[in-house]
Amino acid sequence: MKKAGLGLGTFLATGAALVASPAFAQSSVTLYGAVDDAITYVNNQKGHSNVYLRQGNLYASKFGLQGKEDLGGGTFAIFDLQNGFDPNSGALSSSGLIFNRQAYVGLQNKQFGQVTAGRQYTPYYQFVGPLTGSNWLTGATGAHPGDIDGLDTTVRINNSLIYTSPTWYGLQASAMYAFGGIAGSTGKGQTWSAALRYANGPFTLGAGYLRMDNVQSTTTAFDSTSTGSFGTSSLNTGYVSANAVQHVAVAGNYALGNFTLGASYSNVEYIAGGKSIFHTTAVFNTWAALAVYRFTPAFDVGGGFAYTLASQANGVTSAARYQQYSLKESYHLSKRTTLYALQAYQHASGQTLSATGTVINAAPAVGDSQNSTPSSTRSQFVGMAGIAFLF
Repeated sequence: MKKAGLGLGTFLATGAALVASPAFAQSSVTLYGAVDDAITYVNNQKGHSNVYLRQGNLYASKFGLQGKEDLGGGTFAIFDLQNGFDPNSGALSSSGLIFNRQAYVGLQNKQFGQVTAGRQYTPYYQFVGPLTGSNWLTGATGAHPGDIDGLDTTVRINNSLIYTSPTWYGLQASAMYAFGGIAGSTGKGQTWSAALRYANGPFTLGAGYLRMDNVQSTTTAFDSTSTGSFGTSSLNTGYVSANAVQHVAVAGNYALGNFTLGASYSNVEYIAGGKSIFHTTAVFNTWAALAVYRFTPAFDVGGGFAYTLASQANGVTSAARYQQYSLKESYHLSKRTTLYALQAYQHASGQTLSATGTVINAAPAVGDSQNSTPSSTRSQFVGMAGIAFLF
């Protein structure tokens, strides 16, 4: 443990030194991040209420290094290395991954666009996610039930290439391909994503597509050697042995003075394969709406509703349904420091599949904060009061 601590300290010290003394006059390396923690109450986590400290609610707690070098002619070399951590224990968010959130390098040009390679978020998330509750109301309690549609930061892709175009008359496009890297079966474990975004005055619209293929050497999970990974909750635990997972989503925002209104729709398919524990494609459709009002530059409130409907298949005779209501209040003490409160309630009905493929009653999991701790009843409430600091 001491050796690990010294290694992380040395890494941070090196990052700080790079910030203070860049190697080239036209280069820059920036240390950045966020620390976010909240007192949290949940009325039911697997049968018991709980009061505890939970990190990463308004912003994910993280630190990172961003670099940029001017190569001339309007072209820049760029990189981003980003790690998540838990301020309550000091632990890495993902065991064995120091840069679990993103780690990429690439080239950027204002005229021709940007190309990056490494572990990255998808164009699907980058263009659609910021227009949904996971951004405006936080992923912890504002992401759609269980983050079933991956519009928060739960989906990350290894071995990926992304091209993002410049903006033409308000329109921008992006596309990703992630290499499976398996000799003789190059398509196994691959990931595809593409997205479009259009912004014109107060109106912004985003649409995206994502498909993650499973290497599928196991029947109990989405194989870890696949390029894609996603969050698992009570909503999808019976379908993680899918041969492939496909997402389609569209979202829009309209700014009207101090008001911002938003709406979104997503369709997620868990496609069965020869080694899946289910046999018929499982479909989740989610409709959502939100509204945010800024009373003053320092104080704003927001609210949203999301409704997720699953398909009736694989022995399910009453389709699972999830209704979620989310609220957020935030007071900005400065540009970097924010006090916030979050409240969310979710009710589930109908049936779904368990991790072993048996039909069970659907259980709620608010946002993506309770993915591993669903309620033992049909309802779940989460309340938080916290502070977030950006650096």
